[in-house]
Amino acid sequence: MSRMMTNEHLMITYQEGDNEAFNQLYHQLHRPLYSFLFRYTNEEQLSIDIVQDTFEQLQKKRHDFDVAKGTVQSYIFQIGYRLLLNKLNRRKKWRSFFPFLVPIQATTFSTDDKLAVQQAIAKLPEKQRGVVLLAYYHDLQQEDIAKILEIPVGTVKSRLHQALKRLKEELKEDFYAEG
Repeated sequence: MSRMMTNEHLMITYQEGDNEAFNQLYHQLHRPLYSFLFRYTNEEQLSIDIVQDTFEQLQKKRHDFDVAKGTVQSYIFQIGYRLLLNKLNRRKKWRSFFPFLVPIQATTFSTDDKLAVQQAIAKLPEKQRGVVLLAYYHDLQQEDIAKILEIPVGTVKSRLHQALKRLKEELKEDFYAEG
């Protein structure tokens, strides 16, 4: 199988029964998906689990993909995002009953600019954080983000605008506090 095959071509080939095409899709898309999930949650094991679950779902839903409706990457990210939200929502319910079952995030203090940006993104409301990560870390178009998150493009634009405004305020405070 040629390395030059697009994700969409690989998906169509997989839908036709070629399991090697699925392996290539996994090889090409598991890292970007993991990266998105990890940046969203900052939890390595949760991100690994969601990637695994996403590709298991893809195997079950492979015939639901329609190339006319979007890219394979946006389809896979959409599956992963839904699974992540379901997991986080279940976790919130469990946290109310058993707070000790939910991992506590370690806070790292550093003056490194990259860390400051990551922390500022982590402080964003979940809906804004998802849009920022997909737009800036995964270089997805607003239309693809809208499909992944199942929201209108106008909502993507609004969330990006609000998120960038918050990030500028947050980072301005961090950088001036250091000086």
